[in-house]
Amino acid sequence: MDLYLPIVVLGALAAAFAIGSVVMAAFTGPKRWNRAKLEAYECGIEPTPQPVGGGRFPVKYYLTAMLFIVFDIEIIFLYPWAASFDRLGLFGLVEMVLFIVTVLVAYAYVWRRGGLEWD
Repeated sequence: MDLYLPIVVLGALAAAFAIGSVVMAAFTGPKRWNRAKLEAYECGIEPTPQPVGGGRFPVKYYLTAMLFIVFDIEIIFLYPWAASFDRLGLFGLVEMVLFIVTVLVAYAYVWRRGGLEWD
């Protein structure tokens, strides 16, 4: 259990900082509301009026977020491998090369389909 203590402490510090930041912002932030602050924020695009029952929202935002998550997960898997590379030996190297090749194939597919172009 002593091995997990630094991780638990780091998680507790991160949670305390996040909760503390939100609470302090609520107490110290300005409370001047105007029409622009209360409108929906659409990443730099002028907000368009939506029908009452909802409406179509550009799917490009969601696709870009999903691509970011997929390629960001690669880093999450690479870090533990790099930390224990010497103990894994040839098996770990082969497995990581196969993983990276799989991710690069997915990256090339997305690139060719135009998923990385922002219009």
